[in-house]
Amino acid sequence: MSLTAINLRCIRQDRLIFTDLGFSLKAGEILWVQGRNGAGKSSLLRMIAGLLKPVSGEIQWKGASVKEDPDGYQDQFRYIGHQEALKPVLSARENLQFWADFSGSHNVSAALKEFDLEKIADSPVGIMSAGQKKRTNLARLISSPAPLWILDEPISSLDTHYIELFKKQLEKHVAAGGMALLATHQDLNLPSVHKLDLDGPRGRNNE
Repeated sequence: MSLTAINLRCIRQDRLIFTDLGFSLKAGEILWVQGRNGAGKSSLLRMIAGLLKPVSGEIQWKGASVKEDPDGYQDQFRYIGHQEALKPVLSARENLQFWADFSGSHNVSAALKEFDLEKIADSPVGIMSAGQKKRTNLARLISSPAPLWILDEPISSLDTHYIELFKKQLEKHVAAGGMALLATHQDLNLPSVHKLDLDGPRGRNNE
């Protein structure tokens, strides 16, 4: 299992964001995308998630272009962006059940437990704090599992305790053969993480 980006070029509003950008990611690995605000971290993650088309370049999953089977590729990853993909009138449990049904999973109870949501499981998301919403959104990774996690600022709004909880889930995921691509300004001190610095030389991983 592998994810490969080859010579990606991104232009937003007539401005070149990055060019000739590439990386490779294998099962059991984490790639930490770094860079200043505006360097293109979110754009890159949205590109990998199929939400933004590169001007040029290619994204490959298991050695084949994702263009060959876009629907099949969509089933292989979960994307967590800045905005919570949650319905505010539904409870945490109901939101997670929606995503579980979408993927044919039965992991809602585990998702609530792993992200310490059991006590507020039946509360409407709309009345939750920012941190509770973030944990509910992250719990989608458990309720609707996939081998590749694409995470844009996954620890924003989380306190120290829940950052550590998230790290444990991430480490468990990659230890089981999963993969993760994440952008965050904060160093999570993860073991054996690969780095891609969008402020530095393009087109390769920085160890």
